[in-house]
Amino acid sequence: MSGKREQWNSRIGFILATVGSAVGLGNVWRFPTVVVQSGGGAFVALFLLIVVVVGVPLIIAELTLGRAGKQNIVSTFSRLAPNTRWWFVGLFSLVTVFIIISFYSVIAGWAVIYFVGSVMGIFTGLDAAGLTQLNQQLISNPVIPVLGQAVFIFFTVLIVLLGVTGGIERISKIIMPGIVVILLILLGRTLSLEGAVEGVIWFFRPELGLINVNTALDAVGQVFFSFSLGMGAILTYGSYLTDEENIPQSAFLIGVADVGIAILMGLIVIPALFAFNIEPGVGPAIVFVTLPAIFNTLPWPVFWSSLFFLMLSFAAITSAVSLLEVAAAYIVDQRGWSRKAAAITMGVLIFVFGLPAVLSQGVLSNVVFLGRDILDFMDFVSSSFFLPISGLLIVIFLGWVWSTDKALLEIEKGSPGFYWGRAWSFLIRFVMPIAIFYIFITGIRG
Repeated sequence: MSGKREQWNSRIGFILATVGSAVGLGNVWRFPTVVVQSGGGAFVALFLLIVVVVGVPLIIAELTLGRAGKQNIVSTFSRLAPNTRWWFVGLFSLVTVFIIISFYSVIAGWAVIYFVGSVMGIFTGLDAAGLTQLNQQLISNPVIPVLGQAVFIFFTVLIVLLGVTGGIERISKIIMPGIVVILLILLGRTLSLEGAVEGVIWFFRPELGLINVNTALDAVGQVFFSFSLGMGAILTYGSYLTDEENIPQSAFLIGVADVGIAILMGLIVIPALFAFNIEPGVGPAIVFVTLPAIFNTLPWPVFWSSLFFLMLSFAAITSAVSLLEVAAAYIVDQRGWSRKAAAITMGVLIFVFGLPAVLSQGVLSNVVFLGRDILDFMDFVSSSFFLPISGLLIVIFLGWVWSTDKALLEIEKGSPGFYWGRAWSFLIRFVMPIAIFYIFITGIRG
């Protein structure tokens, strides 16, 4: 085992780092896409409800488990339930996070490529058709996307090997405020467009008739993906907390910040689509084709495009850092490796494991699983299956194995006034297991 465990230097550093874990491609790329696919305001309303009922309570749960265990994702369960096999929950989360960061780094690598391309002005003057063609040429190239992925992983590894306080906390204090500033600049420009108000109304108007099981499944998956739940990232960050940290208050701030940035991104993308009467693509196309097409209709397209993809790269790296930290912490704690060796080794493995996903848009495009290419399949399996299963196992463990009574004692170390602790306990033990299981099973049958 390693020596004394690192701790966060400051509360603001911990909050920004954890928000950075939650705020990534899940908010910037995935959220607007799912909103478009799922009926606008109907999905947004359901998403906000699930954030309150599932998201924030699960953040509290993972932070509590992390601080109580003060170990990596696998050892935490072994320490809190010794002589049992509940350690497999941590191992399952570790496998999940490895799959996610492997395909996540592919799309993040595209963001790096598009930032460089935007600065060079190669997207300027192209319409949606031209951008679609160029996008296909870029992501299907056997070299360019691999380079983008490699650059992204390099910077992710660099931050992680610098440590919790020297790397993750320090960079989060710089990047997270920068992301918010960039988003507010883009939001101001979008809302000034003629016709943008119609998009704002569509975004917030809930058509309750559009809510069904599929919408609920999408909303649950989005909450898990957006908040980094079930991946071990929040739990691992919780293991670096002091006993004085007010966990419920921190969870609330993290939830508000994450939702706020998701809403900001929705208000940047959706109104712009209405203003320019553009039929949005879905998935990566909404970011890498639709938005550049919009930027090209504005004054200073190079500036707006470069600013956006710089922000996207920043958002992606804060999430990737938290995911890589899960794996690195496991190796450091469990195997006694140095942080440097652990971060570099995992970075190389992630790069290699992600290569099929990179090449799935080109030379491996004929390789299909359940009608999906490798990249889409990895996204589908992780968000629709692995994350909900992991979240379900975590709430069962906390509610029925370790017990919410012990969890409340841990929480009250830093929050003696946790007045809605019993309501939280009821949610963890009864409501959330049933709700997650029902939606998960119904989604499989669907």
